[in-house]
Amino acid sequence: MATKRKKSTPKKPARGARKPAAKRAPKSPQRQQPESLRLRSVAASLTVTDVTRSIAWYRDVLRFTPGERWEEGGTLRGIQMKAGLCDLMLSQDDFVKGRDRAKGDGVRLWLSTAQDIAAIAARIKASGVKLDFEPRAMPWGDFAFAITDPDGYKITVVQEE
Repeated sequence: MATKRKKSTPKKPARGARKPAAKRAPKSPQRQQPESLRLRSVAASLTVTDVTRSIAWYRDVLRFTPGERWEEGGTLRGIQMKAGLCDLMLSQDDFVKGRDRAKGDGVRLWLSTAQDIAAIAARIKASGVKLDFEPRAMPWGDFAFAITDPDGYKITVVQEE
C-alpha cells in the first residue's frame, strides 16, 4: 500500500548563517547607436478586389479568424484577420487606380507555424484549393508549401522546427 509523502518545507538557515549572494542580472549588451528599430510584431495589409470573398478565403482555406471590422456608411471597407498572435488586414479596393490592376505582383507573405503543415496542406487540397507547390524540404532546411490567394498574393507556409 502506497503512502503519501509529506511536502517538505524549506529549512530556515541557522541563526547567524550568511545568506547566499543575490544573483545579478546579466548586463545588457551595448545598443548600436543610433539605436535600431525593435518591433514586437508586424502586420500586413492587403488591398483586395472583393473583401467578402477574401474574408471567406482566409477564414475557410487558411483558417484565420475574423477580428475587428471597419465600415464606412454601412459598407465594409476592411477587416482584421487573426491567426495566433498575428494579424492580416484586408482592405476593399476603391478602384481609383482601375479595376483591372494586378494586386499580388511582387508580394509574398511568409507564415510560420509549429503545426503540421503536411496536414494543413492536405486539408486545403481536400477543400478543392490548388497548392503552388506541395509540402517539401526547402534548400535552406525549412519544410514549406505555397499557395496563392484570389488576388494573386503569394503565401508560403513554413513549419518551425
